Amino acid sequence: MKKIINDPENFEREMLEGICAAYGDKVGLLEDDPKVLVSKYPVRDGKVGIVTLGGSGHLPVFLGYVGQGMLDACAVGNVFASPSAKVMTDAIRYADHGNGVLCLYGNYGGDKLNTAMAREEADFDDIETAEVIVADDICSSPVETKENRRGVAGMVYAFKIAGASADNGDDLQTVAANAEKALANIRTMGAALTPCIVPRAGEPGFTIGDDEIEIGMGIHGEPGIEVRKMITADELAETLFAPINAELQLGEGDECSVMINGLGATPLEEQFILYRKIAQLIEGCGASIVMPHVGEFATSMEMAGVSLTIFKLDAQLKELLLQDANTPFYTTANK
Repeated sequence: MKKIINDPENFEREMLEGICAAYGDKVGLLEDDPKVLVSKYPVRDGKVGIVTLGGSGHLPVFLGYVGQGMLDACAVGNVFASPSAKVMTDAIRYADHGNGVLCLYGNYGGDKLNTAMAREEADFDDIETAEVIVADDICSSPVETKENRRGVAGMVYAFKIAGASADNGDDLQTVAANAEKALANIRTMGAALTPCIVPRAGEPGFTIGDDEIEIGMGIHGEPGIEVRKMITADELAETLFAPINAELQLGEGDECSVMINGLGATPLEEQFILYRKIAQLIEGCGASIVMPHVGEFATSMEMAGVSLTIFKLDAQLKELLLQDANTPFYTTANK
């Protein structure tokens, strides 16, 4: 293991301290719980709160989207590990501005269990909560059991839509419904070229051959659906696009947003080569792209690889997507 760290046991704490040192005017740690990152942006009374939770090792997901127009708070766990129910409860309490809190997070067992307990605790405090679970990874379960799919990079779009809805003054049920509507139109598929190393483990959790690519691998190293010999960027684009579009069915006049997401060690140059082909494939369907995202949005430590997310839009979702948002790691100011 070769990483720019100190003691692996302090990895998460020192990372959070660094974020707060860099962006202390925008975010900070909740005083009573050093594993809750909260927004410092002004919030009007009555705004529906939005919180998420998840393990470290995926920056900017999850805590990178705490700020104006997206999340109010994020409960942070150790690398690839869910935070405790207590931490999530603290995040919910902070995010409550009088009209309830939406818990919006990925479809992982520990996160679901701890959120369920946190929502019970919040109920004792008379805080109304709702839950929307992100399940956009098409490789992790067939369409017949899509509720079992993992939540990956598509959750960034869900944060954006829910955050915009909450900023518009929508009530808790409407914010949750808008997030659900967005997720019904979001699909993701990824591919990995190299493994990553969890600091406390000190060695890779899996192996990929030097001349191989794994299609469909999860962001924690969950097995994919196929290991192939390395393919070209255009071949990878076609491999990722075809099954996504089989479900979304992009056609003449449709609009969508595209996210090319680097998993931690993929140069932007390579991401743009992939985007070039994806754009051609979408235009070939007669559809057009709104607000493309190219960069690192949901990583897996230093894993090399990419994921493709496509978000099919209607007029309402497009308006919410383009609405202003500002966090240390995400802004729509250049839309």
